[in-house]
Amino acid sequence: MRTVFLGTSDFAAAVLERLASSPHRPALVVTRPDAPKGRGRAVSAPPVADAARALGLELDQPASVNEDEARARIAAAQPDAVVVCAFGALIKEPLLSDHELINVHPSLLPRWRGAAPVERAIMAGDEETGVSIMRLTAGWDSGPVCLAAAEPISRDDTYGTLAPRLQELGSRLLIRALDERPPFVEQDETGVTYADKIGPEDRTLDLSSPAIENERVVRALTPHIGARLPLADGSFLGVRAVRAREDGLLELLEVQPAGGRPMTYAEYVRGHGPVPGVA
Repeated sequence: MRTVFLGTSDFAAAVLERLASSPHRPALVVTRPDAPKGRGRAVSAPPVADAARALGLELDQPASVNEDEARARIAAAQPDAVVVCAFGALIKEPLLSDHELINVHPSLLPRWRGAAPVERAIMAGDEETGVSIMRLTAGWDSGPVCLAAAEPISRDDTYGTLAPRLQELGSRLLIRALDERPPFVEQDETGVTYADKIGPEDRTLDLSSPAIENERVVRALTPHIGARLPLADGSFLGVRAVRAREDGLLELLEVQPAGGRPMTYAEYVRGHGPVPGVA
């Protein structure tokens, strides 16, 4: 099947690599423009752009995928299907109707529609998540689903350990969907939850909350976004690993001071003193 691939993130890049090695190798890859990243704000390419170049795939980085020129370039590739995975920008009409858009979404829809489904599943203490292959529509991940499969979330899973398993699962389901073309079934609207984008308030630990909730936040945001703990001087301490103790306290295991390197909490205490309210 002739495809075009739309994606941006590391997650999407992993799916693209698997798709490119299948009979459905994309004729065109579309991703977001290069943008400033990190503390230094150096302009860098999205992970999907790097992957496409490494794979020798034709690449387009339009300011908007909905512009006439971008739509014309997709149409010129004559895709039987347009695969979307973590593109990170709204796809509008008429592009939605120009082609069949098949989306790889890392949750068991209708649970966790939206921008941060993997993180929200860990934060909520879900025992499992998964991947759904769905048809993209104007709604927020509300289109019909043709395939889905579950993946357990273990007690010590972080985003960094769970996401690669979901990438592999999503890649396999996508290839199967393109090979077999199973029917799409509408979602059950009674089970809908939304995975809002992670904001500063989501990253900030609240020591008045149960320790297990703060532990889940750290796990959900490690290593790609990062949780943080407010300090008395108004600054923040990055938190990379914690444990919720039976006595109800949150035990810090690995931290990262602003502008500094990751270190054990014991190392931090020797240089800065203990943080009140934690073990």
